[in-house]
Amino acid sequence: MKASARLSAITFDYSSWTMLILVWGLFAMISDQFFTWNNLLNVAVQSSSIAIVATGMTFVLLAGGVDLSVGAVMFLSAATAGKLATANVPFGWCVLAMLGVGLCIGMINANIVTRLGVVTFVATLGTMYVGRGVGLWITETRATPLPQSFLNFGSHRFLGLPLPILLAAAVIGVSQIILSYSSIGRHLIALGHDRHAAEKAGIATDRILRWVFAIAGLLASLGALVSLGQIGTVSPTFGENREFSAIAVAVIGGTSLFGGKGSIFPGVVIGALLLQSVESGLVMANADPYLYPIAISMIIFAAVLLDGVRNSILAHRRRRPIFIG
Repeated sequence: MKASARLSAITFDYSSWTMLILVWGLFAMISDQFFTWNNLLNVAVQSSSIAIVATGMTFVLLAGGVDLSVGAVMFLSAATAGKLATANVPFGWCVLAMLGVGLCIGMINANIVTRLGVVTFVATLGTMYVGRGVGLWITETRATPLPQSFLNFGSHRFLGLPLPILLAAAVIGVSQIILSYSSIGRHLIALGHDRHAAEKAGIATDRILRWVFAIAGLLASLGALVSLGQIGTVSPTFGENREFSAIAVAVIGGTSLFGGKGSIFPGVVIGALLLQSVESGLVMANADPYLYPIAISMIIFAAVLLDGVRNSILAHRRRRPIFIG
């Protein structure tokens, strides 16, 4: 490999690290409070929810699909928990109901894709609107305050670390082990590379798709639970546009939008920290709130652009020269 090609490969392989370091350096110069232990810990806590959701999204992207319903799943799960909590249902049952909602919607997505043959974009776009509509109906488009038990869950510490960070670490760790060391992970990568070739190799692609959508729905609900533990209220806009943030986190971390390439650790961790660091840094810099979505959209655009360039470079590397003579 030529030196220039090797340099470009290294540049794109570590682009997410570079972006995170640049963002941290920029905000550290703007505010001397940014690079403190308390603020970094706060960034990690706040990014734990999207990291969990993005882990499920990564599985779907690796399979060559996309799940646009995760934000609606978060909202519907939270709305269900809020409705039960106001009826004095114990916290544990509310949590089980949330996870059940996410798992059910994930299975609905999976069956629409595998049994009806609908492309993942259209299938999950439909469930996104249905899920958010049902959630608005449950909440009557009003904010629902949650009991103190939800806030206690979000502020609980174990071994000196906040519970949201530990949950995110457990989800990311187990998911990476599954992806790297199990047959499911190998079959998932093969499916994302070429579905027809995977089917010819005897891989049960429909079963893999059902599995990844179920996981995505379940983790979206778990991400909603972690988020509720920090804000304590179900608002009508809860979970809105979180599907795009989850996609951005996965792509920033190196997962391809075209499927078959990516990882969960450390990619999801870097992507989640990057997005949350930008938001936290803008708050510390007293920036105009209208700049927040602009800054995030620029990061998403950069992530998609990097993914496209990265795939072009990989395609060029795999291209074999043809000699005529």
